[in-house]
Amino acid sequence: MSISSVKTGAVGVSLLAGNAYYDPFGFESIATVTVGSGGASSIEFTSIPADYTHLQIRAISKSNQTGTSGEWEGLALRFNTDSGSNYARHYLRGNGSSASAGASTSQTFMTISVEPDTGYSSVSSMFSEHIIDILDYANTNKYKTVRSLGGFDSNNTGTTKGVVDFSSGLWQNTSAITSIKFASGGSFDRGFAQYSEFSLYGIKEAD
Repeated sequence: MSISSVKTGAVGVSLLAGNAYYDPFGFESIATVTVGSGGASSIEFTSIPADYTHLQIRAISKSNQTGTSGEWEGLALRFNTDSGSNYARHYLRGNGSSASAGASTSQTFMTISVEPDTGYSSVSSMFSEHIIDILDYANTNKYKTVRSLGGFDSNNTGTTKGVVDFSSGLWQNTSAITSIKFASGGSFDRGFAQYSEFSLYGIKEAD
């Protein structure tokens, strides 16, 4: 059943019970990876279909770094196995007592969030959460942009008491994204502890 606005004359859809089903957009699960015993050196989604408008990753993770030099690592990604200096990002970050911001360009990977270290005792049982949006991932006429929100709360223990990170990123390539690889650390050389989990979703806009 359609309804008309008396003021503008615009026709819309009634959401009353019994009317036709209305789906403003599609949000579909593509794949999920859960890290098993022993951890994983990286996590990768491959053969991503071009059927959607945007992608979203929802994840919980912890770095498998076992040293005690710091509480957390940067969560990072690469698209289409591209390790060239084609990535940039901006970030805002806070830890409950101070805030910081920064930017980097011409990077060989994109750092898009933070996660606790396995080897740092105050956060060894913590996991970070991440929500990562990859916009217009299949559009071959533009560079690809990413936005993410992530962090963890260490229950008022440790040096930072936890971290919240908001980042935006750019992949300077017009190719459609068909694979996404995640790792961590300052050199994209660290992986993930057991029970880390990454889920990939496709988002279709309304017709």
